[in-house]
Amino acid sequence: MPKNAKFKRVLLKISGEGFCHTGGKGIDINEIKFIAQEIVSASQTGAQLAVVVGGGNIVRGSQLSKLGVTRATADYMGMLGTVINSLALQDVIEKMGTPTRLLTAIPMEVIAEPFIRRRGIRHLEKGRVIIFAAGTGNPHFTTDTTAALRAVEINADVLLKATKVDGVYDDDPMKNPKATIYKSLSYMKVLNEGLKVMDSTSITLCMENKIPVIVFNMKKSGNILSVVKGGKIGTLIS
Repeated sequence: MPKNAKFKRVLLKISGEGFCHTGGKGIDINEIKFIAQEIVSASQTGAQLAVVVGGGNIVRGSQLSKLGVTRATADYMGMLGTVINSLALQDVIEKMGTPTRLLTAIPMEVIAEPFIRRRGIRHLEKGRVIIFAAGTGNPHFTTDTTAALRAVEINADVLLKATKVDGVYDDDPMKNPKATIYKSLSYMKVLNEGLKVMDSTSITLCMENKIPVIVFNMKKSGNILSVVKGGKIGTLIS
């Protein structure tokens, strides 16, 4: 059982944007070290931690498809981008002394284990941080949907959606300085008002399986640890 964590099992979704400077592309090792340290600190609470990684800093399938690349091909390219990010994150976390396992939805046994639900759960029970890469393995699904799906599959207590803003707002806080943050929202309000939190498939999956979602700022040091311990930051969707 967790030593001082509110949640026993956590699914953390990190977008590809977290792996580079704001507005940048590619991989910034200092950003990865920051994320890795945040994850290591959270895992030391005793919570079982699984991570789903995005790949938008390398390839964003939805954008490529608008430029003429076949949508399925563009999405597979995006999935491979998540594997690159995941390998970097795994390496840095392990250099910090925390054991990890990388599981991919597209089999590539030379560098990672194939995703097998029961194996993933066993890794969690043994105290390893697990990283899920390559999305769902299928085109036309976002990594947010992957996060919701994996949260359901591993029976997570909560889905943590790490972003570059403090939570969910009634308007874009980057453009409107008067935008107001929501402390809590219902799943249906998010769906009915089309709030740009996660895609509707992700929210629906969480709603049907009663998995709360907490949206918070991952760029602030200590936030992941605080959320895992039950700190009241970000926006709770339930």
